[in-house]
Amino acid sequence: MELITKKNITVEFFFNKITDKFKIVNFTGNRGFERLIIEPNLHRPGLALAGFVDLFSHTRIQIFGNTEIRYLSSLTEEARIMALERIFTFNVPCIIMTNGIKPFPEMIELAEKYSISIFGSPDSTTRLSFFISDFLDDQFLPQVSLHASLVDVYGVGILFMGHSGVGKSEVALDLIERGHRLVADDVVIATRKGEGILMGSGTDISKHFMEIRGLGLINVEKMFGIRAIRYQKRIEVIVDLEIWNPDHEYTRTGLDDSFQSLMDVELPFVKLPIVPGKNITVITEVIALNYLLKHYGYDSAKVFRSRLEQRLKNPGNDNYERGIDYFEHDFE
Repeated sequence: MELITKKNITVEFFFNKITDKFKIVNFTGNRGFERLIIEPNLHRPGLALAGFVDLFSHTRIQIFGNTEIRYLSSLTEEARIMALERIFTFNVPCIIMTNGIKPFPEMIELAEKYSISIFGSPDSTTRLSFFISDFLDDQFLPQVSLHASLVDVYGVGILFMGHSGVGKSEVALDLIERGHRLVADDVVIATRKGEGILMGSGTDISKHFMEIRGLGLINVEKMFGIRAIRYQKRIEVIVDLEIWNPDHEYTRTGLDDSFQSLMDVELPFVKLPIVPGKNITVITEVIALNYLLKHYGYDSAKVFRSRLEQRLKNPGNDNYERGIDYFEHDFE
């Protein structure tokens, strides 16, 4: 399990990914597209425009909102050029104008001189900052590459792990045929998104291709249709497949919940032994349904234990009774 963290993204990548999502306009063409963004935080350069640059966060994307523009408008053209050039000389990654504001002609000239991109957005500064920060946070989050399969089963993200050749892809394929949805096979990229949330997706190359031993590669989307795939899913349960080992202890009651830590996120863990004749697909569906029941407050194992403890409190009643008092005349 290898930890992957992006060190930077280019301004070109940033622009291409956000332009449609956030209605971003480009005022300077492809100028400055080669510059690097190295951190997810944003900065408003009000103090730097006024002349205080001791703590200027020049490595961050600079946001120009109503406050900055109002201040620049109050200056003479000469003073405005001086204030703006103070920002541009720091070689900031790029500048974004909010609230539908267009840049001053002097800003365009300086952008050409220093090769810095200037973008614009119709959104308010607060709204745009929230969405851009979320996008950048996602880009710089730590990720791990897992040898696993991820399937959405009844809305629950089931991560299948196990040794190579144990049958992860075959179980995933059987689940797809039963109407569930594939997220990724063979290689799953897991990303910690927020506190206690682990998201999974495939790679940009494999996406929804599967390798079935003895058959080869298949394209799940083309074969089963769009209903059979998802591009991302929260990882909620880990199922570890292994060949039955008589020396291993496997849970029988489910009273003791097992968890496994993945990127410091505790996830329910099920070790599932494989033996001939065992329907792993149906058991996986039951795992997903049982997870949903527990999520909504019903734990089958604890309910059964409660019934058993209640019976043991009455030592005189050792005989088991029928589950129904009277059959009436329904003999079906």
